[in-house]
Amino acid sequence: MIGDFALLATTARGNERAMVNEILYLLKDELGDTQAQAAKTKVRGLIVAKTFLDPLEVIEKFRAILTERPYEFRYAIRIVPIQRVVPTDLAEIKKVTEELAAKIGETQTFRVTVEKRFTELHSRDIIQAAAGDIKRSVDLHNPDLILQIEVLGAQTGISLIKPNDILAVVKEKML
Repeated sequence: MIGDFALLATTARGNERAMVNEILYLLKDELGDTQAQAAKTKVRGLIVAKTFLDPLEVIEKFRAILTERPYEFRYAIRIVPIQRVVPTDLAEIKKVTEELAAKIGETQTFRVTVEKRFTELHSRDIIQAAAGDIKRSVDLHNPDLILQIEVLGAQTGISLIKPNDILAVVKEKML
């Protein structure tokens, strides 16, 4: 698995290899990142990709491609931008989330979303480590920002994103 991934993509089980090829095509041929890498993970239906482009800009560009040419996305279900990757350790998660939380404005609300795979850590403990010291309002239903925490065994991807920064390919194709 790629260590410092910038994108996490879901696909149907059994389509991982096709999804790797799809995201590499999109990153290399459509966006021009010749150094892009992608790989399967231990989790069925989940791949990671490394790009030297800003992951949030990649999502915007993918969304534009999806609007113009939805047939380019055959295997992707969801693509999540990842800003930082750390070892799966509560102290490391806390350190990075504190850095990212500094970008939350005083009047903005936030929510912590945890997706965990292959870990003994409890979601409650991850949320407490991530958000325990953030002095901003929490809104679980309609937050301005989401502190997205994606645990993949020994590695954890963390992002501070707007709700629409996750590309929900299947939903957006239906619009």
